[in-house]
Amino acid sequence: MNKFLKSFARKQRGLTTVEYAVAGGLIVATLVAAFTALGGRVEAIITGITTAIGG
Repeated sequence: MNKFLKSFARKQRGLTTVEYAVAGGLIVATLVAAFTALGGRVEAIITGITTAIGG
């Protein structure tokens, strides 16, 4: 019985690690998408300012 409990505890730790890895991957993917969209907007604003100044 003791062996079973130790094995079960190890499996639960492994599952938690996988869950954290998946959550981390989702956060990174969201940040990349947000920064990509923000970069396009910033570029458009800078281009508009440059055009308005006459540069």
